[in-house]
Amino acid sequence: MTTVDLVWFNAGGGHRAAALALEQAIHDQGLPWRVRKVNLTQVLDPLEHFRRVTGMEPEDIYNRRLATGFTFGLAQELKLLQGMIRWTHALMVRRLAVHWRTTRPDLVVSLIPNFNRALHDSLALADPGVPFVTVLTDMADHPPHFWIEPDLAQHVVCGTAYASSQAMDAGCSPDRVHRSSGMILRPEFYAQVPIARTEERQRVGLDAATPTGLVLFGGTGSRAMKGIAARLPKTPLILMCGRNEALAAELRALPTEAPRVVVGFTTEVARWMRLADFFIGKPGPGSLSEAVHQGLPVIVTRNAWTMPQERWNTEWVREHGLGVVRRSLRSITAAVDDITRNLPEYQARVRRIDNRAGFEVPQILAQILEQARQHPGVVGLVDSSSDRRKVVGVARPAGTECPAPSRGDPSMAFSKIPKLRPREAQRTKSCRSLDFDQEMMSG
Repeated sequence: MTTVDLVWFNAGGGHRAAALALEQAIHDQGLPWRVRKVNLTQVLDPLEHFRRVTGMEPEDIYNRRLATGFTFGLAQELKLLQGMIRWTHALMVRRLAVHWRTTRPDLVVSLIPNFNRALHDSLALADPGVPFVTVLTDMADHPPHFWIEPDLAQHVVCGTAYASSQAMDAGCSPDRVHRSSGMILRPEFYAQVPIARTEERQRVGLDAATPTGLVLFGGTGSRAMKGIAARLPKTPLILMCGRNEALAAELRALPTEAPRVVVGFTTEVARWMRLADFFIGKPGPGSLSEAVHQGLPVIVTRNAWTMPQERWNTEWVREHGLGVVRRSLRSITAAVDDITRNLPEYQARVRRIDNRAGFEVPQILAQILEQARQHPGVVGLVDSSSDRRKVVGVARPAGTECPAPSRGDPSMAFSKIPKLRPREAQRTKSCRSLDFDQEMMSG
C-alpha cells in the first residue's frame, strides 16, 4: 500500500488543522493510501530535551504570542529563526534522513513553512526516488526561504494565483507548480447539511432578523475580542473563544444591549458560521477561507501587528470585494455599519469564491505519485559539485547508509550524494532563486 506522510507542527494550529483536513479528504476520496501524520518537533526532538530544559514545547512561545495578540516584531524574529534553522541544517538533515530511511514513505507532503529545505534534503539523502511536496497553508509566500525553495526538487501546491506567480517568478519549474482553488478546509465546511437557520438562531438566543457577527481569533481566542465586544454593545455577536476559558468568562461578564453567545471549545465552527452574517477576526488563511466559504463577508485589520505572512491576505479581501480592511479595531463600529448597510452586495461577491481545494489537492498528490512511478528513481537530489547547488536526477541507492553530515556546516550534508555525469546534469532543470522585499490585530 502507498504510504503518504503529512508533516506538521503545532505552531499556530493551522498546520495541524490542514493535516487533519487533508487526511480526511484522502480518506473520503477512497484513495488506497496509508496516511501518517508526522509531527516535525517529535522527530527532531524525540526525547523532549527542549521541554525538559524550558518547561514548554518549542511552539508554545509562538502560540502564546498569538493568544495575547502581541505579534509586533514577528517579521524580525522570523529572520532570527531562519538563521537558526540554517545553522542547524546539517543536524536536522541527519536526524530526518534516519527517520525517512526507517519509515520508508512513498510520498512526503509538508504543510509547514521554514523547514522545507531540511525536509527535502533529508528525503533526497534517505530515498531520492520519493517525491517531496509542499502544500502552502498560507495564501502567499513570504520569501525568501519561507514556503518556496526554487532551487530544490520541490513540488508546491498554491491556493491562490498570486502564490503560483510567486513560485514561477522565483524560477520554479512550471511542472512543479500546482494550483488549487483555495486553502484546504475541513470536510464539514464542504458538507452543506440543511439547517433551520431562523429556528437555530432563536434557540441559542440570537435575533433571527438582525445581522449577527461571528468573532474568531484562532483556537485560543485573543484579548482583542474584549475590545470588539466592548465597542459593539448593540451588535449581536457570536464570540468564539476556543480553549481560552478565562477569556470566555470575561466576555460573558461584559454588559451588552444586544443578544450575545460566547462559545468555548467546539468542533462545530462551520455550524456557528452558518448562523452568522459576517465575520470579524485576524486575516489568517484558515479562518478567513472558512468564513468566506460559509458565505460571510469579513472585517479584518492590517497594521504593524499583522503577521508578515498574513498581510497579503488583506489584499485578497480588497481585490475581490469580500469585506472591509481597517488599520485598527478602534474603527470597528464604522466597519460593521459598512458591512450591514451593504450586506447583500458583499454576500454576492463572497458567493463567487469557489474553494474546492479539499477535493483538488488529493488528486494533485495522486498525479505526482503517478509521475514518480512512471519515472522511478529519478526524482531529485542536490548536486554539491559546484558553488551553487543544483537539482539533479539520480538513481535510488540500494541499501546504502545515510551520510552523516557535520553539525553547523550545511554543505557537509551533501558531500556523499552521487553526482551525474556532466552530459546528464546538463539535461536537468535547476531553479534560480529570487529575493523579495519582506514586508494581529490591535485593540
